[in-house]
Amino acid sequence: MEILWVLMALVMLGFVLLPVLRRRRGGIEQVPPGHPDAADPANYGFVRQEELDVRMPGPDQDLLDVLELVQRTQDYRAAAQLLAGTEAEGELRWQRVQAFAGAAALELRQRPGGVSETPGGQWLRVWRAEAPKDPGGAAVHAEFLVQQAWRTSTPGTEEFRIIMEEAGQACAQAALLAPGDPVPHIVELSVARGLAYSRPEFEKLWLRILDTAPNHMGAHLAALHHWCEKWHGSRVTAMAFAEAAAARAPRGSLLAAMPLFAVFEHLPEVNLVSSFYQSEVVTKAIHGALFAVHAARSDDPMAAHVRHLLVFFLVRSERWAEAMNELIHVDGHVGALPWTLSADPAAEFAVYRALAVAGYEANGGSPATLAG
Repeated sequence: MEILWVLMALVMLGFVLLPVLRRRRGGIEQVPPGHPDAADPANYGFVRQEELDVRMPGPDQDLLDVLELVQRTQDYRAAAQLLAGTEAEGELRWQRVQAFAGAAALELRQRPGGVSETPGGQWLRVWRAEAPKDPGGAAVHAEFLVQQAWRTSTPGTEEFRIIMEEAGQACAQAALLAPGDPVPHIVELSVARGLAYSRPEFEKLWLRILDTAPNHMGAHLAALHHWCEKWHGSRVTAMAFAEAAAARAPRGSLLAAMPLFAVFEHLPEVNLVSSFYQSEVVTKAIHGALFAVHAARSDDPMAAHVRHLLVFFLVRSERWAEAMNELIHVDGHVGALPWTLSADPAAEFAVYRALAVAGYEANGGSPATLAG
Protein backbone atom coordinates (compact mmCIF):
# COMPACT_ATOMS: atom_id res chain seq x y z
CA MET A 1 0.00 0.00 0.00
CA GLU A 2 2.88 2.36 0.80
CA ILE A 3 4.36 1.75 -2.65
CA LEU A 4 1.03 2.67 -4.22
CA TRP A 5 0.96 5.98 -2.33
CA VAL A 6 4.55 6.72 -3.42
CA LEU A 7 3.67 6.08 -7.08
CA MET A 8 0.59 8.30 -6.84
CA ALA A 9 2.69 11.06 -5.28
CA LEU A 10 5.22 10.85 -8.12
CA VAL A 11 2.48 11.10 -10.72
CA MET A 12 0.98 14.15 -9.01
CA LEU A 13 4.43 15.72 -8.74
CA GLY A 14 4.86 15.22 -12.47
CA PHE A 15 1.68 17.17 -13.22
CA VAL A 16 2.81 19.98 -10.95
CA LEU A 17 6.31 20.18 -12.41
CA LEU A 18 5.41 19.60 -16.08
CA PRO A 19 4.98 23.30 -17.02
CA VAL A 20 8.37 24.00 -15.45
CA LEU A 21 10.08 20.98 -16.97
CA ARG A 22 8.86 21.97 -20.42
CA ARG A 23 10.93 25.14 -20.12
CA ARG A 24 13.92 23.65 -18.32
CA ARG A 25 16.36 21.34 -20.04
CA GLY A 26 19.68 20.40 -18.50
CA GLY A 27 19.59 23.18 -15.92
CA ILE A 28 18.92 25.90 -18.50
CA GLU A 29 15.90 27.97 -17.62
CA GLN A 30 13.89 30.23 -19.86
CA VAL A 31 14.42 33.75 -18.50
CA PRO A 32 12.53 36.94 -19.39
CA PRO A 33 13.83 39.06 -22.29
CA GLY A 34 16.15 41.80 -21.04
CA HIS A 35 17.46 39.70 -18.15
CA PRO A 36 21.28 39.90 -17.91
CA ASP A 37 21.50 36.11 -18.40
CA ALA A 38 19.09 35.99 -21.32
CA ALA A 39 20.42 34.76 -24.67
CA ASP A 40 18.92 36.83 -27.46
CA PRO A 41 17.70 34.87 -30.54
CA ALA A 42 17.69 38.15 -32.48
CA ASN A 43 21.49 38.05 -32.45
CA TYR A 44 21.24 35.13 -34.87
CA GLY A 45 18.88 36.91 -37.23
CA PHE A 46 15.88 34.94 -36.04
CA VAL A 47 12.40 36.34 -36.61
CA ARG A 48 10.59 38.01 -33.71
CA GLN A 49 7.94 35.82 -32.10
CA GLU A 50 5.06 38.06 -33.16
CA GLU A 51 6.24 37.86 -36.79
CA LEU A 52 6.42 34.06 -37.00
CA ASP A 53 4.13 32.67 -39.72
CA VAL A 54 1.86 30.00 -38.21
CA ARG A 55 0.21 29.05 -41.53
CA MET A 56 2.91 26.94 -43.13
CA PRO A 57 5.98 24.90 -42.12
CA GLY A 58 8.20 26.67 -44.62
CA PRO A 59 8.17 29.32 -47.33
CA ASP A 60 5.91 29.10 -50.40
CA GLN A 61 5.70 32.62 -51.76
CA ASP A 62 3.50 31.66 -54.71
CA LEU A 63 0.95 30.19 -52.31
CA LEU A 64 1.08 33.22 -50.00
CA ASP A 65 0.58 35.60 -52.92
CA VAL A 66 -2.40 33.64 -54.22
CA LEU A 67 -3.94 33.26 -50.77
CA GLU A 68 -3.70 37.01 -50.21
CA LEU A 69 -5.30 37.69 -53.59
CA VAL A 70 -8.12 35.16 -53.11
CA GLN A 71 -8.97 36.38 -49.62
CA ARG A 72 -8.83 40.03 -50.65
CA THR A 73 -10.94 39.66 -53.80
CA GLN A 74 -12.94 36.52 -52.85
CA ASP A 75 -12.17 35.29 -56.38
CA TYR A 76 -11.09 31.63 -56.51
CA ARG A 77 -9.56 31.66 -60.00
CA ALA A 78 -5.99 32.34 -58.92
CA ALA A 79 -6.17 29.35 -56.55
CA ALA A 80 -7.52 27.14 -59.33
CA GLN A 81 -4.72 28.25 -61.64
CA LEU A 82 -2.02 27.62 -59.03
CA LEU A 83 -3.23 24.09 -58.30
CA ALA A 84 -3.60 23.32 -62.01
CA GLY A 85 0.07 24.17 -62.44
CA THR A 86 1.24 22.15 -59.43
CA GLU A 87 2.53 18.61 -60.02
CA ALA A 88 -0.15 16.10 -58.99
CA GLU A 89 2.14 13.46 -57.46
CA GLY A 90 4.33 15.86 -55.50
CA GLU A 91 4.20 16.94 -51.89
CA LEU A 92 3.59 20.58 -52.80
CA ARG A 93 0.10 19.98 -54.22
CA TRP A 94 -0.98 18.27 -51.01
CA GLN A 95 0.33 21.14 -48.90
CA ARG A 96 -1.37 23.74 -51.08
CA VAL A 97 -4.70 21.90 -50.94
CA GLN A 98 -4.40 21.83 -47.15
CA ALA A 99 -3.56 25.54 -47.07
CA PHE A 100 -6.52 26.61 -49.22
CA ALA A 101 -8.92 24.42 -47.24
CA GLY A 102 -7.53 25.71 -43.96
CA ALA A 103 -7.88 29.32 -45.10
CA ALA A 104 -11.53 28.76 -46.04
CA ALA A 105 -12.22 26.99 -42.74
CA LEU A 106 -10.61 29.81 -40.76
CA GLU A 107 -12.59 32.44 -42.67
CA LEU A 108 -15.82 30.59 -41.92
CA ARG A 109 -14.98 30.36 -38.24
CA GLN A 110 -14.22 34.07 -38.10
CA ARG A 111 -17.29 35.03 -40.15
CA PRO A 112 -19.98 32.36 -39.81
CA GLY A 113 -22.40 34.63 -41.66
CA GLY A 114 -25.86 35.79 -40.84
CA VAL A 115 -28.81 37.71 -42.17
CA SER A 116 -26.74 40.56 -43.53
CA GLU A 117 -23.25 39.04 -43.66
CA THR A 118 -21.70 36.76 -46.25
CA PRO A 119 -20.05 33.77 -44.55
CA GLY A 120 -16.29 33.42 -44.75
CA GLY A 121 -14.86 31.06 -47.34
CA GLN A 122 -17.55 31.98 -49.86
CA TRP A 123 -14.95 31.83 -52.62
CA LEU A 124 -14.67 28.05 -52.13
CA ARG A 125 -18.45 27.62 -52.51
CA VAL A 126 -18.39 29.71 -55.68
CA TRP A 127 -15.42 27.67 -56.95
CA ARG A 128 -17.37 24.42 -56.57
CA ALA A 129 -20.52 25.92 -58.09
CA GLU A 130 -18.88 27.53 -61.12
CA ALA A 131 -16.25 24.85 -61.80
CA PRO A 132 -17.72 21.55 -60.54
CA LYS A 133 -15.34 19.49 -62.70
CA ASP A 134 -12.17 21.27 -61.54
CA PRO A 135 -10.13 18.61 -59.69
CA GLY A 136 -8.32 21.24 -57.63
CA GLY A 137 -11.53 22.74 -56.27
CA ALA A 138 -12.93 19.26 -55.58
CA ALA A 139 -9.84 18.29 -53.57
CA VAL A 140 -9.88 21.54 -51.59
CA HIS A 141 -13.58 21.06 -50.82
CA ALA A 142 -12.96 17.50 -49.56
CA GLU A 143 -10.13 18.66 -47.31
CA PHE A 144 -12.27 21.58 -46.11
CA LEU A 145 -14.96 19.15 -44.96
CA VAL A 146 -12.39 17.01 -43.16
CA GLN A 147 -10.99 20.02 -41.33
CA GLN A 148 -14.49 21.17 -40.44
CA ALA A 149 -15.27 17.78 -38.92
CA TRP A 150 -12.19 17.76 -36.72
CA ARG A 151 -12.48 21.44 -35.73
CA THR A 152 -16.20 21.82 -35.10
CA SER A 153 -17.40 18.45 -33.83
CA THR A 154 -16.31 15.61 -31.57
CA PRO A 155 -15.24 12.20 -32.94
CA GLY A 156 -17.88 9.59 -32.21
CA THR A 157 -20.80 12.01 -32.35
CA GLU A 158 -23.52 11.95 -34.98
CA GLU A 159 -22.52 15.41 -36.24
CA PHE A 160 -18.93 14.26 -36.73
CA ARG A 161 -20.05 11.13 -38.59
CA ILE A 162 -22.32 13.09 -40.94
CA ILE A 163 -19.60 15.59 -41.89
CA MET A 164 -17.02 12.83 -42.34
CA GLU A 165 -19.33 10.80 -44.56
CA GLU A 166 -19.89 13.89 -46.69
CA ALA A 167 -16.12 14.34 -46.84
CA GLY A 168 -15.73 10.74 -47.96
CA GLN A 169 -18.18 11.32 -50.81
CA ALA A 170 -16.28 14.49 -51.76
CA CYS A 171 -13.03 12.50 -51.84
CA ALA A 172 -14.60 9.97 -54.21
CA GLN A 173 -15.79 12.76 -56.52
CA ALA A 174 -12.37 14.43 -56.49
CA ALA A 175 -10.67 11.11 -57.28
CA LEU A 176 -12.93 10.57 -60.30
CA LEU A 177 -11.98 14.01 -61.64
CA ALA A 178 -8.23 13.30 -61.33
CA PRO A 179 -7.45 9.56 -61.63
CA GLY A 180 -3.68 10.01 -61.27
CA ASP A 181 -3.81 12.45 -58.36
CA PRO A 182 -3.06 10.89 -54.94
CA VAL A 183 -4.37 13.93 -53.03
CA PRO A 184 -8.06 12.87 -52.84
CA HIS A 185 -6.97 9.50 -51.44
CA ILE A 186 -4.64 11.20 -48.95
CA VAL A 187 -7.54 13.36 -47.79
CA GLU A 188 -9.55 10.18 -47.34
CA LEU A 189 -6.95 8.85 -44.91
CA SER A 190 -8.32 11.33 -42.37
CA VAL A 191 -11.83 10.14 -43.14
CA ALA A 192 -10.67 6.58 -42.58
CA ARG A 193 -9.26 7.52 -39.19
CA GLY A 194 -12.38 9.43 -38.18
CA LEU A 195 -14.83 6.75 -39.30
CA ALA A 196 -12.67 3.81 -38.16
CA TYR A 197 -12.33 2.00 -41.48
CA SER A 198 -11.81 -1.72 -41.12
CA ARG A 199 -8.29 -2.97 -41.81
CA PRO A 200 -9.21 -4.34 -45.28
CA GLU A 201 -10.90 -1.02 -46.17
CA PHE A 202 -7.89 0.98 -45.01
CA GLU A 203 -5.37 -1.24 -46.80
CA LYS A 204 -7.38 -0.98 -50.03
CA LEU A 205 -7.21 2.81 -49.74
CA TRP A 206 -3.50 2.70 -48.91
CA LEU A 207 -2.76 0.56 -52.00
CA ARG A 208 -4.44 3.18 -54.19
CA ILE A 209 -2.02 5.77 -52.80
CA LEU A 210 1.01 3.53 -53.25
CA ASP A 211 0.02 2.95 -56.89
CA THR A 212 0.27 6.67 -57.67
CA ALA A 213 2.76 8.08 -55.13
CA PRO A 214 4.68 5.33 -53.28
CA ASN A 215 7.16 7.72 -51.64
CA HIS A 216 4.72 10.48 -50.67
CA MET A 217 5.82 11.67 -47.21
CA GLY A 218 2.55 13.47 -46.45
CA ALA A 219 0.57 10.32 -47.20
CA HIS A 220 2.80 8.25 -44.91
CA LEU A 221 2.38 10.74 -42.07
CA ALA A 222 -1.40 10.63 -42.46
CA ALA A 223 -1.35 6.83 -42.46
CA LEU A 224 0.91 6.79 -39.41
CA HIS A 225 -1.77 8.65 -37.42
CA HIS A 226 -4.22 5.89 -38.26
CA TRP A 227 -1.89 3.19 -36.90
CA CYS A 228 -1.02 5.04 -33.68
CA GLU A 229 -2.03 3.73 -30.28
CA LYS A 230 -4.48 6.59 -29.71
CA TRP A 231 -6.44 5.67 -32.85
CA HIS A 232 -6.65 2.29 -34.55
CA GLY A 233 -3.29 0.68 -33.96
CA SER A 234 -0.59 0.42 -31.34
CA ARG A 235 2.90 1.63 -30.56
CA VAL A 236 4.31 -1.54 -32.10
CA THR A 237 2.16 -1.29 -35.24
CA ALA A 238 2.98 2.39 -35.79
CA MET A 239 6.72 1.85 -35.31
CA ALA A 240 6.70 -1.15 -37.63
CA PHE A 241 4.92 0.94 -40.30
CA ALA A 242 7.41 3.79 -39.90
CA GLU A 243 10.48 1.54 -39.94
CA ALA A 244 9.23 -0.33 -43.01
CA ALA A 245 8.76 2.99 -44.84
CA ALA A 246 12.26 4.12 -43.82
CA ALA A 247 13.81 0.82 -44.89
CA ARG A 248 12.41 0.99 -48.42
CA ALA A 249 12.99 4.72 -48.86
CA PRO A 250 15.10 5.59 -51.90
CA ARG A 251 18.09 7.81 -51.34
CA GLY A 252 17.04 11.42 -51.04
CA SER A 253 13.61 10.51 -49.67
CA LEU A 254 12.47 11.93 -46.35
CA LEU A 255 10.75 8.65 -45.50
CA ALA A 256 13.91 7.80 -43.55
CA ALA A 257 12.61 10.25 -40.93
CA MET A 258 9.36 8.34 -40.35
CA PRO A 259 10.53 6.60 -37.13
CA LEU A 260 11.05 9.99 -35.46
CA PHE A 261 7.41 10.86 -36.13
CA ALA A 262 6.35 7.48 -34.71
CA VAL A 263 8.37 8.15 -31.55
CA PHE A 264 6.77 11.58 -31.23
CA GLU A 265 3.26 10.17 -31.59
CA HIS A 266 3.91 7.88 -28.62
CA LEU A 267 5.73 10.18 -26.23
CA PRO A 268 4.69 9.66 -22.59
CA GLU A 269 2.30 12.30 -21.24
CA VAL A 270 4.54 12.81 -18.20
CA ASN A 271 8.23 11.99 -18.45
CA LEU A 272 10.27 12.14 -15.23
CA VAL A 273 13.28 10.33 -16.70
CA SER A 274 15.77 12.91 -17.97
CA SER A 275 17.67 10.33 -20.03
CA PHE A 276 14.66 9.36 -22.15
CA TYR A 277 15.71 11.65 -24.99
CA GLN A 278 19.18 10.13 -24.98
CA SER A 279 17.79 6.59 -25.20
CA GLU A 280 18.73 4.27 -28.05
CA VAL A 281 15.28 4.40 -29.67
CA VAL A 282 15.16 8.21 -29.71
CA THR A 283 18.81 8.60 -30.74
CA LYS A 284 18.40 6.18 -33.63
CA ALA A 285 15.28 7.99 -34.83
CA ILE A 286 17.03 11.37 -34.62
CA HIS A 287 19.98 10.09 -36.64
CA GLY A 288 17.62 8.71 -39.29
CA ALA A 289 15.87 12.08 -39.58
CA LEU A 290 19.16 13.98 -39.73
CA PHE A 291 20.36 11.68 -42.51
CA ALA A 292 17.07 12.20 -44.35
CA VAL A 293 17.11 16.02 -44.36
CA HIS A 294 20.78 16.19 -45.29
CA ALA A 295 20.27 13.78 -48.21
CA ALA A 296 17.02 15.35 -49.43
CA ARG A 297 16.70 18.01 -52.11
CA SER A 298 17.08 21.49 -50.71
CA ASP A 299 13.68 22.43 -52.12
CA ASP A 300 11.80 19.38 -50.82
CA PRO A 301 8.62 20.88 -49.31
CA MET A 302 8.50 18.20 -46.60
CA ALA A 303 12.00 18.94 -45.30
CA ALA A 304 10.65 21.73 -43.08
CA HIS A 305 8.31 19.26 -41.35
CA VAL A 306 11.24 17.02 -40.48
CA ARG A 307 13.45 19.90 -39.38
CA HIS A 308 10.79 21.32 -37.05
CA LEU A 309 10.43 17.96 -35.31
CA LEU A 310 14.21 17.66 -35.14
CA VAL A 311 14.39 21.01 -33.32
CA PHE A 312 12.02 19.62 -30.70
CA PHE A 313 13.99 16.40 -30.18
CA LEU A 314 17.45 17.95 -30.41
CA VAL A 315 16.59 20.54 -27.76
CA ARG A 316 15.11 17.84 -25.53
CA SER A 317 18.30 15.83 -26.06
CA GLU A 318 20.46 18.87 -25.24
CA ARG A 319 22.15 18.70 -28.63
CA TRP A 320 22.26 22.46 -28.89
CA ALA A 321 24.54 23.00 -31.90
CA GLU A 322 22.55 20.57 -34.05
CA ALA A 323 19.31 22.22 -32.96
CA MET A 324 20.68 25.60 -34.02
CA ASN A 325 21.68 24.20 -37.41
CA GLU A 326 18.08 23.09 -37.99
CA LEU A 327 16.65 26.38 -36.72
CA ILE A 328 18.49 28.43 -39.32
CA HIS A 329 16.65 26.43 -42.00
CA VAL A 330 13.10 26.75 -40.63
CA ASP A 331 12.98 29.93 -38.56
CA GLY A 332 10.19 32.26 -39.60
CA HIS A 333 7.54 29.56 -40.14
CA VAL A 334 5.96 27.41 -37.43
CA GLY A 335 3.03 25.69 -39.13
CA ALA A 336 4.23 22.17 -38.36
CA LEU A 337 4.42 19.57 -35.62
CA PRO A 338 5.00 19.84 -32.75
CA TRP A 339 4.17 23.55 -32.51
CA THR A 340 0.72 23.28 -34.12
CA LEU A 341 -0.45 21.13 -31.21
CA SER A 342 -0.11 24.17 -28.95
CA ALA A 343 -2.77 26.84 -28.51
CA ASP A 344 -0.01 29.35 -29.39
CA PRO A 345 2.38 27.71 -31.90
CA ALA A 346 4.60 30.78 -32.18
CA ALA A 347 5.09 31.01 -28.42
CA GLU A 348 5.85 27.27 -28.15
CA PHE A 349 8.41 27.48 -30.95
CA ALA A 350 9.96 30.59 -29.39
CA VAL A 351 10.51 28.77 -26.09
CA TYR A 352 12.40 25.94 -27.77
CA ARG A 353 14.35 28.37 -29.93
CA ALA A 354 15.41 30.36 -26.85
CA LEU A 355 16.46 27.16 -25.10
CA ALA A 356 18.54 26.16 -28.11
CA VAL A 357 20.25 29.57 -28.18
CA ALA A 358 20.90 29.51 -24.44
CA GLY A 359 22.28 25.97 -24.53
CA TYR A 360 24.42 26.76 -27.56
CA GLU A 361 25.95 29.83 -25.92
CA ALA A 362 26.40 28.06 -22.57
CA ASN A 363 28.65 25.63 -24.43
CA GLY A 364 30.78 28.29 -26.11
CA GLY A 365 28.66 28.96 -29.19
CA SER A 366 28.03 32.39 -30.69
CA PRO A 367 26.60 33.93 -33.85
CA ALA A 368 30.10 33.94 -35.27
CA THR A 369 30.66 30.21 -34.72
CA LEU A 370 27.22 29.32 -36.11
CA ALA A 371 27.82 31.39 -39.22
CA GLY A 372 31.16 29.71 -39.63
